[in-house]
Amino acid sequence: MAVYTTLSAAELAALIGEYDVGDLVSAKGIAEGVSNSNWLVETTRDRFILTMYENRVETDDLPFFLGLLDHLAAKGSPVPRTIHDRSGAAYRMVGGKAVALIEFLPGVSVDAPDAAEAHAVGAALAGLHRNAADFGSSRANTMALRHWRELFDGCGEAGLRSIDPSLPAMVAEEMAYLEANWPGDLPRSVIHADLFPDNVLLLGGEVSGLIDFYFACTDITAYDLAVTHAAWSFGKGATFQPPVAEALMRGYLEKRPLSPAETAALPLLARGACMRFMATRAYDWLHTPADALVTRKDPMDFAARLSFYRSHEGHAFPGLSR
Repeated sequence: MAVYTTLSAAELAALIGEYDVGDLVSAKGIAEGVSNSNWLVETTRDRFILTMYENRVETDDLPFFLGLLDHLAAKGSPVPRTIHDRSGAAYRMVGGKAVALIEFLPGVSVDAPDAAEAHAVGAALAGLHRNAADFGSSRANTMALRHWRELFDGCGEAGLRSIDPSLPAMVAEEMAYLEANWPGDLPRSVIHADLFPDNVLLLGGEVSGLIDFYFACTDITAYDLAVTHAAWSFGKGATFQPPVAEALMRGYLEKRPLSPAETAALPLLARGACMRFMATRAYDWLHTPADALVTRKDPMDFAARLSFYRSHEGHAFPGLSR
């Protein structure tokens, strides 16, 4: 989340007036993430999240994203509903850009999750995978392995070196390995693909919201678990947190057991997860406008996590016992 486009008070009030949600009271820009412009909107009736789609989201994909939210909410997953406008549309166009109004869910995103919170997140992720099984639409992963190569190429060797001198060689070696070994025959489903702590809301130790589905797609189900493991299992300085990793895996497996092939692939999938986020973070580090209301994220944080997973090749996946 971030704010790239400025909307005046009059424009915001007119936009909110297209929905049956009461009158606009306030709208505050949210300075997190790097992809879209977002506002926390308060009306005379409730709170909502207003999103304007700026980068990496195609308008043609919005029926998938917004329909998925409605499907999962109806199935009982803790996700925000799409608020449809007075004509029934899930999104509108403002200044040539698509905007959507989403239900605001209570809860807090935690910076340093504990084991109980990680267990709840693992269970919620497995529930999402199960509840999405009968969703009638699919979407290709626009952040799949070949796109990581494109992003790194867009950084250039000099750009990667400007982030860290070790980065060009690390990227070259790891991309070659992943391209040669990436699995093609594992179970697939709709996945979140970006379930970081800031995309999870917790309340009273329970998951009250899974949010920011704008990388959701149809891909390897266990890859989604690997992404979540890489996102949740490390503290400051990319320090591995065994109790958190173990609780996350236990929560997931209680709701959706993994096949032997999925379990065996987890180390490779986790390495891929690290490369995916290194790629987007490196690209954004070099290309985010200086005046954008956004906090850039350090790609080297995931370089350290990659090194951790590589060091555990041949051993039980961290958080799982043999």
